[in-house]
Amino acid sequence: MPTIFTKIINGEIPCYKIAEDSDNFAFLDINPNSKGHTLCVPKKEVDKILDLDEASYLSLMTFSRKVGKAIESAVSCKRVGMTVIGLEVPHVHVHLIPLHSMKNATFQHKESMTAKEFEMVAEKIRSFIK
Repeated sequence: MPTIFTKIINGEIPCYKIAEDSDNFAFLDINPNSKGHTLCVPKKEVDKILDLDEASYLSLMTFSRKVGKAIESAVSCKRVGMTVIGLEVPHVHVHLIPLHSMKNATFQHKESMTAKEFEMVAEKIRSFIK
């Protein structure tokens, strides 16, 4: 059965898309730790990051760096944190989180945003994708 991320990639579930290439997809987390929290996922459905073949792993990391640099330019923050946990959805995903303090990295503090705010943030991040 396809994961929620595969359904997002396939357009079955709407998202605030940030970027896409032939192997990877990035979209805003709908339950963000901070404004601009983005998920980067491989299009290939694999549960654990270390189960990706080396080429897919490197592709995801390169893609995530590109998206992270765009977030860094678009969202005011001290830095963009990166974490891979993957316990909630069995599909590899890299969290790129604009950090203002350590609470943004804990997944216990969530930011509430309207649909309009999500769209504005997504558009701003997309404008910095190179």
